[in-house]
Amino acid sequence: LEGVSVEYFTQHPDEIEAFLNEIFAEYAQDGDSAALLSALRIIARVKGISNLAEKVGMTRQGLQKALSANGNPRLDNVNAIMRAMGYQLLPHRLEIPAG
Repeated sequence: LEGVSVEYFTQHPDEIEAFLNEIFAEYAQDGDSAALLSALRIIARVKGISNLAEKVGMTRQGLQKALSANGNPRLDNVNAIMRAMGYQLLPHRLEIPAG
């Protein structure tokens, strides 16, 4: 997440999807939920916390808490947040090296 900021993605919204793919791929490898939530919080801020919270059916504070480093949102909340951002959670087959 070094060098990644709300300002950067506000100026380069076309790079959000690649960033989300990258952070979920990293999470699949390392299981670092704090890093994943921190990255989602950046994109939520780009999209507008209040707007997303309304779409998800959460309070602004509830959304911020769910996406905090200590947050532990339920899967349905993560799914709703992703949908509110315009994305969906999809499985992706792991490329497992032979042998």
